[in-house]
Amino acid sequence: MQDHERQRCEVWTRVMGYHRPVSEFNAGKQGEHAERCHFIEPDGGRTAHA
Repeated sequence: MQDHERQRCEVWTRVMGYHRPVSEFNAGKQGEHAERCHFIEPDGGRTAHA
C-alpha cells in the first residue's frame, strides 16, 4: 500500500472514567500516554493446540 493510500488510525483511551481520542490530549497528557506500560496477560500454558 502506498503512503498516499493510507488512512490515519485514531487511538482512543480511557481517562478518568470516560473515553477520549489521544489526539485531543494536551502535550503533557500525550507524553504520559506514550510512556504507559500496557498489561499483557500471561498465557499460563492454556494455548489451544490443533
